[in-house]
Amino acid sequence: MESNHHKNKQNTVMKAEEEQGLTMEEKEKPENEGKAKKQWKLVSYDELPGYMKENEFIKNYYRAEWPLKNALFSFFSWHNETLNIWTHVLGFIVFLGLTLLHVSHHVPEVAQFVGHITWTIPVSTVENVSSNLGNFFGEAASYIKPPVIVSASEKSAPVAVRWPFFVFLGGAMFCLLSSSACHLFCCHSRRLNLFLLRVDYAGIAIMIVTSFFPPIYYIFQCDPHWQLIYLVSISAMGFVTVFTLLSPQFSAGEFRAYRATLFAGMGLSGIIPALHAAVVNWGEPRRNVTLAYEATMATAYLTGTAFYVARVPERWKPGRFDLAGHSHQIFHVFVIAGALAHYGAAVIFLRWRDEVGCAAAL
Repeated sequence: MESNHHKNKQNTVMKAEEEQGLTMEEKEKPENEGKAKKQWKLVSYDELPGYMKENEFIKNYYRAEWPLKNALFSFFSWHNETLNIWTHVLGFIVFLGLTLLHVSHHVPEVAQFVGHITWTIPVSTVENVSSNLGNFFGEAASYIKPPVIVSASEKSAPVAVRWPFFVFLGGAMFCLLSSSACHLFCCHSRRLNLFLLRVDYAGIAIMIVTSFFPPIYYIFQCDPHWQLIYLVSISAMGFVTVFTLLSPQFSAGEFRAYRATLFAGMGLSGIIPALHAAVVNWGEPRRNVTLAYEATMATAYLTGTAFYVARVPERWKPGRFDLAGHSHQIFHVFVIAGALAHYGAAVIFLRWRDEVGCAAAL
């Protein structure tokens, strides 16, 4: 009797514990689900972990410590990084298209592919756009037409090497793509955030360095001594800049001006070879056109950098520009504008060198 009573008591206790355990699981389940959902919600600046607090004037719509899958799909949703992502993704697509169009002049298979894409574009439309928007788009529009492959024997002048031009296009695409990836996935974790910021800084430095290759290579092609000095110098500056910014402390918001100064210094170093080229080629008619393009590029980069450092307009009205119109988005637009202006100059350098070879100087 005592044994049966003891067994019944044990069974009762176990049953109570099971019921209690089930009840606890049921209670904890919604709690855990709510916590998971909370992690995927947009949060305010005050709710961010310390490593993500970069701009206190952007008050809301942050993603914080999201799973990679959710971060990836946020590409198609609205938050305060959406336009940062899309501006440079679209810029990447533009430069990828320009690269394919130029490659198609030399690779028949690519020419056929581009021809399939662009055959529906009326030539009259392209010409109207070109005449309305000026010579820059006139240069670019000529590449929209399906190219004609010309044999080496039919070419009236030596063709300049293309690799410096494609180095610039590749550097621009790497910068724009790495920037987009950084803005898309930097919300995942501190470790990935730090890594992507370093890649982003490296992308900016690479874009600046590779931008020097077309003008310096083609202008000083007949003077390899200066060509080598300038290309090695800017490459060394880029390496030092990237190496300096690998330190985690320089990724913090308070070093924003320091980072901008490093990149601006790299870009402004181009004044020296630009003055050199202008003096040497004073009588060349295309000199003023290329200088205008390069001045536009410099103005765009410096203006964008000023917005980035000053953090306006969000500084004036915190919270008003969280989704659209804040300084980093404006910075991105000026970066693309500057890169396109430099592309216009690079096309002129390339075509001029095709025409004259080393018989004259620009």
